[in-house]
Amino acid sequence: MTAEEALRSQVALFSTCPQSAVSDRATYLESVLEVARWSERAGCRGILIYSDNQQVDPWVLSQVILQNTRSLCPLVAVQPVYMHPYSVAKMAATFGHLFRRRIYLNMVAGGFKNDLAALNDTTPHNDRYVRLTEYTAIIQQLLSDTGLTSYNGRYYKTENLRMTPPLDPDLMPGVFVSGSSEAGLEAARALSATAIHYPEPAGKFPVRAHDSIEHGIRIGIIAREREEQAWDVAHSYFPEDRKGQLLQQLAMKVSDSVWHQQLAASSESEDSLYWLVPFQNYKTFCPYLVGNYQRVAGELAMYLRAGVRTFILDIPKKEEDFNYINAAFRLAMEAYRCQSFCTTG
Repeated sequence: MTAEEALRSQVALFSTCPQSAVSDRATYLESVLEVARWSERAGCRGILIYSDNQQVDPWVLSQVILQNTRSLCPLVAVQPVYMHPYSVAKMAATFGHLFRRRIYLNMVAGGFKNDLAALNDTTPHNDRYVRLTEYTAIIQQLLSDTGLTSYNGRYYKTENLRMTPPLDPDLMPGVFVSGSSEAGLEAARALSATAIHYPEPAGKFPVRAHDSIEHGIRIGIIAREREEQAWDVAHSYFPEDRKGQLLQQLAMKVSDSVWHQQLAASSESEDSLYWLVPFQNYKTFCPYLVGNYQRVAGELAMYLRAGVRTFILDIPKKEEDFNYINAAFRLAMEAYRCQSFCTTG
């Protein structure tokens, strides 16, 4: 295995599934399958599937994706208020049994207060991460232990549970948890999960290369050979929208997510490739990197040096976007390897 192949095996790219709440119902399913196939052909390990009160059920979408792809792994957003941890473990075990495919779990503590209030969930922010930790621990125990599982926590209690059919150890779900708050990071460490960040520019991102857990980021990427090409594409994909800006302001009022507050407080310099307009116009939930291959690759290499190994990309507009993204990542890995060699050599 070459050095590039070894590094590439450590770096996981995930794409994101279109949202049903803002999609045309008549074409939505075909859009999901189209994006899933693009993602698989581009070499993505998996695809993030959102879950909130406005979206279609993520487990049904996961099954559709599993049935129509060969290797792509659903990254399912899981909100404890929606279902018992036994049901989540049963879904993971069933998918493993039927499709011989691993899934990933994006454990969501909840952020939109209106969604939680509608479900009569008044649990404070930090306590939701305590609950999330217990919830996920039960899932992990059920899927990793073929014996009887009992759990006695503050929020959940089980007695003599057994998962049938058992899950093949090679198909144990990967677990992601938001790492934007201290409560989230604590949960990620307790669960040996990957902490996912909505990052500031790479120069301000904390170095986590020697942390005890894995780290990832949610980021959009628009890279082209020339700077002006990239920005032309960016502005065509995400024109400024007054209605979207008002929706973003409203979302800020009903969200207690730390990452949402952090992104809203972030800023971009005039010549920066770190771009927040899509977020500010309520078109997506992550920052973007926009620029020529060299500049975008340089920023990605800095995230790699900081210890990031998982990149959850935004919803692609076209399949060709993955060609440009992969080109930027190839340059980033080369820059990262050169930097590592110069530092250690």
